[in-house]
Amino acid sequence: MTTTSNGGPGGPRLSRRRFLVGTGSVLGAAALGGFSAPRAAAAGTRYSTSISNGAHTQALVIGTGYGGSVAALRLAQAGVGVEMIEMGMAWDTPGSDGKIFCDMTSPDYRSYWLRTQTKCPVNHFLGFPIDRSIPKYTGVLDAEDFAGITVYQGRGIGGGSLVNGGMAVTPQRENFGAILPSVNADEMYNVYYPRANAGLGVGLVDPTWFNTTDWYQFARVGRKQADRSGFPFVFVPDVYDWDYMKQEDTGTVPRSALAQEVIYGNNYGKKSLQKTYIRAALATGKVNISPLHKVTSVSLAPNGGYVVLMDQLDTSGNVITSKMVTADKVFFAAGSVGTSKLLVRLRDTGELPNLNGQVGQNWGDNGNIMVGRANQIWDPTGAKQSTIPCGGIDNWVAGGAFAEVAPLPAGLETWASLYLSITNNQHRAQFTWNAGTQQVDLSWQRAWKQHGITMAKSIFDRINHTEGTIYRTDLFGVHKTWNDTLTYHPLGGAVLNKATDNYGRLVGYRGLYVIDGALIPGNTSVNPFVTITALAERNIENIIANDG
Repeated sequence: MTTTSNGGPGGPRLSRRRFLVGTGSVLGAAALGGFSAPRAAAAGTRYSTSISNGAHTQALVIGTGYGGSVAALRLAQAGVGVEMIEMGMAWDTPGSDGKIFCDMTSPDYRSYWLRTQTKCPVNHFLGFPIDRSIPKYTGVLDAEDFAGITVYQGRGIGGGSLVNGGMAVTPQRENFGAILPSVNADEMYNVYYPRANAGLGVGLVDPTWFNTTDWYQFARVGRKQADRSGFPFVFVPDVYDWDYMKQEDTGTVPRSALAQEVIYGNNYGKKSLQKTYIRAALATGKVNISPLHKVTSVSLAPNGGYVVLMDQLDTSGNVITSKMVTADKVFFAAGSVGTSKLLVRLRDTGELPNLNGQVGQNWGDNGNIMVGRANQIWDPTGAKQSTIPCGGIDNWVAGGAFAEVAPLPAGLETWASLYLSITNNQHRAQFTWNAGTQQVDLSWQRAWKQHGITMAKSIFDRINHTEGTIYRTDLFGVHKTWNDTLTYHPLGGAVLNKATDNYGRLVGYRGLYVIDGALIPGNTSVNPFVTITALAERNIENIIANDG
């Protein structure tokens, strides 16, 4: 199979204190970001012709996630020709069911990247396993296994924006110094966070609708229980089109968030990068995107610039052809894991030997921990649950944890509250080249998650005590309370001002850049993609101004 289509086999109190930081201004998007975030619509933009063997480009961007999409747009607006290389699929063609993506409760061949069995984050119910066999296919969600941790990543044009819940959170200003200590916070909060939020199309749920709709009963239960235990419940901005969700509720548009769609893609209402930065980049006429292409080598060209080797894949993951292209400048934007693995291999196999020893260091999981609680019979969470989270419990300062009140859209009443916690876990791992296996290893230790569990318990032990409830032990295995084996938020591996200069230029080479989550050392205190986007806006502005 050589096609790139996917028709494959088979009463909130909105005080300053209780509103989580800064959607930034979503007004004046054209002035801030050069384009307006469009209204959410069905996925399905068609992409350009794949890059030709022997081609030359001014700028080559490896990856199409948040950082790569920002770089491509701003370079194109500056008149630079850009080739974007994406390992995943285009996700621009419906399957036999008329939809591009499948839903959470019926994962099919489109769900996972080159797996023969699903690996659901919530993988048990009432103690019974719920993973199922699927055909091997270049699906949208990659569950990449390392020793001690599974890293969930988006695969396709749009990267992680295809598979996340869209929680678009700007960190509290007082926490920023610990996130990116070498970056001017005033510039970020006055310029680049607002620009990122505008470009991403960030908005907030209508509090009146939130208070009345059946679809957020689970979140209202979370708010009530947080309040009763003395924790602030905070409303969190998102990139979902909230007006569209209201129409889903009334049945006037096709359902998406209200049809159990999120981690395997969202067909309609979510403003993924395909509908914001990437759409704007393609509209310049200066950007081409090649899906199902995997970069295997970057090395110095004899006459300047870089030689880039890549394999073109089919939808079974087989190599159908290999290509060599040249580029004046190369931007690494394959995500924290993809960028770090590639750079470590290039350094340690001698292709880019001048990369420094900081490459591969300071990788973290954003302190991710999942847990479920069993509620009392008088606190049902609802058979109807939107897949888009819109609030959380903030105990970062006192206990080192922020807990997203997450949906569990099973289609029936479960009396369960599910949470994804971000904790201030300070453990950091290292990527290293294993010459024996010819693979890159990650030194993460599962035992390190205990620190995150302790921080998460600062919230949930107190709520259970107040409510007279217990933890669920049937969602992540048999008699297993915590999912301590995953992260949705990989960060670090090529950290700003260590592996690179203070704007993402790789030390040791002119014209090589990192522009994704690999720059951020392991933790952002909240969901990270707004910070990744804002940092990319900052860095690419400096690069365009100073690097010719």
